[in-house]
Formats: sequence, structure tokens, C-alpha cells
Amino acid sequence: MVNEQQIEYGFIGDLQRLKYTYRDDIRNNTELERNFRERFEALNRVTLSDAEFSRLRDEIVNPDVFVASKTLRARNTFIREDGTPLQYTLVNIKDWCKNEFEVINQLRINTASSFHRYDVILLLNGLPLVQIELKTLDVTPRKAMKQIADYKNDHGASYTNTLLCFVQLFIVSNRTSTYYLANNRREHFDFSADEQFLPVYQYADEKNRKINHLSEFAEKFLTKCTLAEMISRYMVLVESEQRLLVMRPYQIYAVKAIVDCIHQNRGNGYIWHTTGSGKTLTSFKASTLLKDNPDIEKCLFVVDRKDLDRQTREEFNKFQEGCVEENTNTGALVRRLLSDDYADKVIVTTIQKLGLALDPSHPKDYKTQLQPLSHKRVVLIFDECHRSQFGENHKAIKAFFPKAQLFGFTGTPIFEDNAIYTQVDGREASYQTTEDIFQKCLHSYTITHAIEDKNVLRFHVDYFKPDGKPGAAPGSGPAQQAVVKYILEKHDAATLQRRFNAVLATQSINDAIAYYDLFRQEQTKRDGEPDFRPLHIACVFSPPAEGNADVRQIQEDLPTEKQDNQVEPDAKKDALKRIIHDYNQQYGTNHHLGEFDLYYQDVQQRIKAQKWPVADYPRHERIDITIVVDMLLTGFDSKYLNTLYVDKNLKHHGLIQAFSRTNRVLNDTKPYGHVLDFRQQQPAVDAAIALFSGIENKQDPKEIWLVAPASEVMKDYEKAVQALESFMQGHGLPAAPEEVANLQGDLARGEFINTFKEVQRLRTQLDQYTDLGEPEKAQLETLLPLDDLRAFRGQYLETAKRLRDQQGKGKNPAPPNGVQFDLDFEFVLFASAIIDYDYIMGLMAASTTQAPKKQKLTREQIIALLGSSANLMDEADDLTAYFAGLPTDRGFTEAEIRDGYEAFKAEKTAAAQAAIAARHGLAVEALTAFVDGILRRMIFDSEGLGDLLAPLGLGWKARAAKEGELMADLIPLLQKRAQGREISGLAAYE
Repeated sequence: MVNEQQIEYGFIGDLQRLKYTYRDDIRNNTELERNFRERFEALNRVTLSDAEFSRLRDEIVNPDVFVASKTLRARNTFIREDGTPLQYTLVNIKDWCKNEFEVINQLRINTASSFHRYDVILLLNGLPLVQIELKTLDVTPRKAMKQIADYKNDHGASYTNTLLCFVQLFIVSNRTSTYYLANNRREHFDFSADEQFLPVYQYADEKNRKINHLSEFAEKFLTKCTLAEMISRYMVLVESEQRLLVMRPYQIYAVKAIVDCIHQNRGNGYIWHTTGSGKTLTSFKASTLLKDNPDIEKCLFVVDRKDLDRQTREEFNKFQEGCVEENTNTGALVRRLLSDDYADKVIVTTIQKLGLALDPSHPKDYKTQLQPLSHKRVVLIFDECHRSQFGENHKAIKAFFPKAQLFGFTGTPIFEDNAIYTQVDGREASYQTTEDIFQKCLHSYTITHAIEDKNVLRFHVDYFKPDGKPGAAPGSGPAQQAVVKYILEKHDAATLQRRFNAVLATQSINDAIAYYDLFRQEQTKRDGEPDFRPLHIACVFSPPAEGNADVRQIQEDLPTEKQDNQVEPDAKKDALKRIIHDYNQQYGTNHHLGEFDLYYQDVQQRIKAQKWPVADYPRHERIDITIVVDMLLTGFDSKYLNTLYVDKNLKHHGLIQAFSRTNRVLNDTKPYGHVLDFRQQQPAVDAAIALFSGIENKQDPKEIWLVAPASEVMKDYEKAVQALESFMQGHGLPAAPEEVANLQGDLARGEFINTFKEVQRLRTQLDQYTDLGEPEKAQLETLLPLDDLRAFRGQYLETAKRLRDQQGKGKNPAPPNGVQFDLDFEFVLFASAIIDYDYIMGLMAASTTQAPKKQKLTREQIIALLGSSANLMDEADDLTAYFAGLPTDRGFTEAEIRDGYEAFKAEKTAAAQAAIAARHGLAVEALTAFVDGILRRMIFDSEGLGDLLAPLGLGWKARAAKEGELMADLIPLLQKRAQGREISGLAAYE
């Protein structure tokens, strides 16, 4: 087999053929800095003294990669020894291709506590901007990525205190598989975080053919100008999150296609990129690149609803703070169109507002004011151009701006099969497609591509026929009653015990109101039943406009709601008032019909904010199901929305748009987007998949779009259970949960972690299938009884916690006996939405007050239940000790249980802190104040540590040693009291 050294040697040869200069003389930090100094002085035409260079280096090296990345791209100022300012850049930011491109390997940088060696690094003008980790074929690139993360998280790591802070991209390869990802702060670069999708990419050509082999990757991605362009043009610094993004290949091709089309003045075009593929980032980058094009007067990004206007503006400003201002009204839009201010060159607006500005009958005659702009080169980029770009506003825009170039983004183009019927001059009838409006498709990245790339999820569609009276039509009263009962029965399974939330799409406003009332009635009827937990139901539809410009604008793309509000508007208004009143009661808000948009925003935010665990976003703040008509079915994104209930006729692009609300990627707890269709629309689903798949060969697109049936997943689950049994038996143990404790050595325990994790992953997927029949459920119980499954979960958590604690959080284990292995803890798979703090406290109170026969669970069973969920993993020991010590001769209220537990924890914490203080010769009060100060601010202050130790009168060497000893004792205590939240600045000591 080819070894790592041979791969590295061949790769450097590839880079030399690409005209990189190989610098085998740079192997340590001193040589790296010397080379950078030479490049810097040549670029800026200056000679620095040793003292000046040392000070410059200290100024530009920053432990925060986001700050370093901004410095890399900026024109900066340095004050020289004589007091004069030096304006400088670190690289040639005017023409990145004209930098010096060098390659070094086996760079070793030793710091006080870090001794890392880096395989290959690419230098631009002496700065290390790309790091490549190479592995042999038997090592997955993911392991190399985790190695990088471990390097970054080491105390004193070179990424924080040397020129390596400028690394922009990481590339990992075992020669046949190659991936790349952006560098980031620790909180954005975590492979163990429960709900973070770390963007890791494979490069691809314009047809989305993956470029995996390292040599081809080097040729396509690492040519000097391509790499320079990637870093300078196609990375985005997200100001609001202080995070680096690197664009995906298909996003780059789309931007290039638009920019080239404008540069060559080749007419119009559209981008077919599926919903969920990051069209906003693509359009933002295209708009900002056009901002610097002197031939373009204005770039307008046009959306077709007020809420999408706000959403897009917020997204643009998230990428670059203040880059797009709000157009509060049509007059503000006109002023910005006529402005020469650079900040007004890119404008986000709605097509309706732009249409008003060009309306000759408008009383303020904005059209005349805009005449100086009419014959200038203007670029208009339309978001979701399958919607309202086929009406009168669109025609008016084209007529007013004859030199304009129009570009559209859509996830669901209009083809002949789903073409929109229009009338011209009120007489001629015609059907219009996306190509009729935008001429040609410039680039496509379909949902088929996105599913294969794991950028969006597949769908699981469950077709259900409600039980009603014979011949009852879908949407009728009896059928609606059956739908409500079915949803109440299936919702917990569909949403993984309410970890996620759902939308119910209805045919009309009257249907939405009827469903809302039926849910309230049915839940009131069931209230008080054992184990019944009511769902939080919200409902949102637009009110009658009645002259309200905001509502009128919202309804421009809500055809059903606009039409429904023409009939009995007062009844609909009264129903919506009642719904908003109930919402205010539920969530403690103060919304009213007069400011409907604020209510609508609040609903959207709650759907998006369903964070995990419950401690981060309490259950009483959550929405379980939102009933809608047209709203939220297009343009709305939430990772925590996984289920769509459909009692609405859907087809073509409307169907795909609605389904796509459910398929945003989160982690393994969300294996697919879930759709329960109550209208038996399988023919419409099949037709829509065929139309929008983009597949030109004979492969059935349903095989890509739809998840495997439960029977196939059941076979995989059976194999995983058998693998678990074989593993236990292979270690001479029965396949019983209690025997896991008898596994000998970390290697065996690590193998158990990886073996059982696959069992749980498949079980999580099966648990969300709503079409499992009784035979399948019985088979699940036969394969691995629920009690055994819970017990194995408990053993997993106990074993993983032990390994994690002894290895250090986020660190790879020390290999036992020289045997290499890798652990990938998956605590998120073991977090139960049911077993939260409130639930456990309620159970425990009930166990002390109810007669044994009426108890849901005994005290012993509750303690066992604690061990099967990751929610309370860090508190399980304390809860167990507290529950075990509760007197058995009296009952306790839930409030008493809670108060007693808090007192128990406070006493235990005080004792632990007193013991640490005694061990290190510190005053208990001083240590307590130090710890409480950290937890109050969630920031570790090294100066505070110095103040704490100052009374000991230690020399600097002794004090440094004492700091390490004290923090080794304090970190577990701090992490426990922080309850999973990250304490800023503590990473250096972890």
C-alpha cells in the first residue's frame, strides 16, 4: 500500500507542476517568519527593523481567526519607530493572482504545550493560508478533519499564537477521497456539537461530477489563480456570526455565470438551484461582486413578499453588516434608486414596491422622477422567479429598463408541464415558462444533486385516508375530525417525541379555522387522561387587507388567502382575533390584528428557535404544529421543522416547495423530511419528482428522493442488532446490557460505542416512520426489547462519559498498547424529548405521593430511566444520589422535590469548592467569588486567576505550575455548573 510519505511526495510534485515554489528550507516557525518578512517587505516596498517586524508580527497575529481573516483582506496601518504611518497589505489584495505561491511540508512548530507537525501548507506571500492533511487509504478523511479540530483545540495551539492564525482553508485527503472546509473559531469548528452541521465539501465540476482524487483536485482547485479567487472572492466573512464561509462549487459556478453574462452583455438568464441549497448566499455574492462593476448603475435584488424582503435583507446584512438598508416605503426606494451613494448600489426590494414606483398613475409620479435611470445599465436579480415574475409588474419593469439584464433564481422552474396561464392585453391567452421570461438556464443544481451531496434530506411520504363516513371527501367535517385524531396519535413519532415541529397545510382559511377549533376541542376532551400531553397549536393566515398596505403586499403571493378573504371577511377577522388572543395567552405576548406582521414574525421565530435541549428553549415557548393555508409553504427555512401534514391539493412546483420545508439538514436525529398526505396525492407526488429531478438518464428519481421503506431499514436494524450481539459474544460475554461493564480495556469499550451507536441511529430512523404496522412494531420488540434498548443506552452513556472524562473533552483517546482507534461520541442520538428535567421532577413527586399500584414508575425505575437519556447525563449522578436519599415515609410536592434538589446541589458544590480551596491553600470565600464570577459572565478571566493566587506569594514558575494544578481541579466543577454552556476563554486550560 502507498504510504503517507509517498502520497505527500507525489502531491508536492503536482503542486510544483502548477508552478508553486517548493521551499524545503522552511521547517520551523523562525524560518516561516523570516520568509514572510521578506515577502512583506517586497510587497510593501519597505525595510523594517527587527524591532518593527517583531511588533508588526505581534499586531497581526490574532487568536481569533475571524479577526485575522479581516486583517488579511484589508489595507492596514502600522506606526513605525519614527512615528510615521505605514499603509500596508499582507498580500496583493488588488490582484490575488500576483502573490508569491509556495508550498512547504513537515512544518514543526513547538510552543509551551504544543508539538505539532503539519503535512503540507500552501503559502501566499509567505502567509500560511491553506493546510493539507494527508492520510493513507485505510484512514477516512473525517479522521483527518478531527485531527485538525484536536490540533486547534489544544492549549497553546499554533493556530492562536503564530502565523498559522491566517489559515483560511483545510484540505484533507487519503488520495482517493478529498474534502475541504473553512477554518473557524472553536465554537464553529466542532465535530462533536449536537446541532451544528459543519460544512465540509467535495469539489465538483459544473455538472456536479465529484473531483475526488488528490491529483485531479490539485489541478482543478489548487491552480494558483483558482485558489486565489476562492479565498478572495468566494469566501464570505459572516459578520453577525463572526464566522467564515466558503462557497460550494455550484454556488461559485452560478455566480461566475451571472458575472460573465453581465460582463459580456449576453442577455438574461436563470439559476436553477434547489430550495435549501443556499440561494441567498449565492445571490448575495453575485450582488456584491456587481457592486464593484463600474459599468453597472444599480443592482436590485427583487423578492415578491414583504416577509421575504425582510428575510433576505436580514440574510444579506448577516453576511455583511449594513450592506442593505430597509426600504420602508416606495418613496424610500425611489430615493435610493436615484442616490449616487456606494451603499445604495445594491438594493433589496419587493416586486410590488418596484411596480408602484413605475406606475404612471401613482399620485406622486415616481416614474417621472426615475426617468434619468431608465436608460442606464441596471441588473435585476429575482428571487424564486417561479412566482410573481409573470405579471404586470414584471412587464412594466422590462419596459422601463430596456438596457436591464434580468436574472432569476428558482428551485422549481416553470416548464411547459407546469406553465402559468396568462392573458396579454386582456385578450390573448398563453402559457409562460421560466425560459420565456429569462431566456436560458445558466446553471443547475437540482434537489437530486443536493440529496446526493447531503445538502438536503430525502423525504418519507405516508399516504393516509382518513376514516370518515362512507364517501366523505377530504377536507370535509368528518374527515377533518379523523385527521386531528390521527395527528394526535402520530405526532410524537413523526417529530421524534416533539424534538421537531410540524406544519399542517389546509385547503382554505375556513379549513384552517375548523382544524384549529377541532384540535382545541379534542385536546380539551383528552385533558386529564394518563400520559396525555397537549400539543401547542398555532395558526396563521392573512386577514382581510381592508386598505392595509402591508397585508396587501403579503397577500400578493397568497392566492388562496386573498380570494378567501373576499367572502365573509368579518367572520375570518373575528376568528383570527380569537386565534391571536389564544396565542397571547399561551406565550405571554401582546400581538393584535392591527400589527399582523409582528404576530407572523413571532410564529416564524418560534418554529426556527426549537433549540435543544429543553433547557436552552423551554417547552412552554415552543410551537408543536402551525396550521397554515398558503403561508410558510414557500421561502421559509427551519432546521427544526421536520413534518408536513397535508390536507391541501398540491401539484408541480407548489408541491415541491411545500415538501421542501421539511428537508433542512440538522444531524442524525433528523434522517429525512416527513410528509403525511391526507389527500392520496401519490400521482401528483410522482409527477412532481419526475418533473424537477433533473435526471436525464433512465434512473428512477424516486429512488434518490424518497427514503427506503421501513422493511428495508428493518433489515439494516436487524443486522446492527446482530452485530451488537456478535460483538458481546466475541468478548466472551452474553449480549445483555449489564455485561457491558465487564468489557476489558478502552479499545473494547470504544468498539461498543461505535457498534451500539449504529443500532441507535437506525432505531431513531425507524421510530419516526408513521406507517409502521403492529407486525413491524412487534418485530422491533423481538429484535431488541425496549427495556433492553434503554438499558444499552444507559451503558452507552455511562461508558462514553467515562471515556470522554478520562481523555479530555473533544480529545482523541490515548491509544492503548499502541493500537490506534477513534471515538466519535453521538450524545445527540440519546437525548429524549420526553425525559427532561420537568418530567423527571414530576415523576419523582408522583412516586412519593401515589399508592404503588397507581405509580407510573417506581423510584428505582425513575433512577434507571435517568441513565437512558443524554439530556440529564451530566446531572444523572447528582439526581440519583438525591432521589436515593429521599425519605420514604412521607410524600413530597413537585416544588419540594425541586427545592430540595437545588439545596442538595448547592451543598455538594460548596463542599467541593471548600475541598479544592483547602488543597491549594486558598481562602474558600475568594475561590467561591472567583468561580461565581466566571459563571455569572460565562467568561474565564486569566487576570482574575492571578489575583486569586497573588496572596500565596509564588514566583512566576511556581505560580504557572499552581495555575495548571488549580484549573485541573476547577474545570470539571465549572463545566458541571455551566450545564453544557461553553465558558469563553476556558479552552486554553482544557
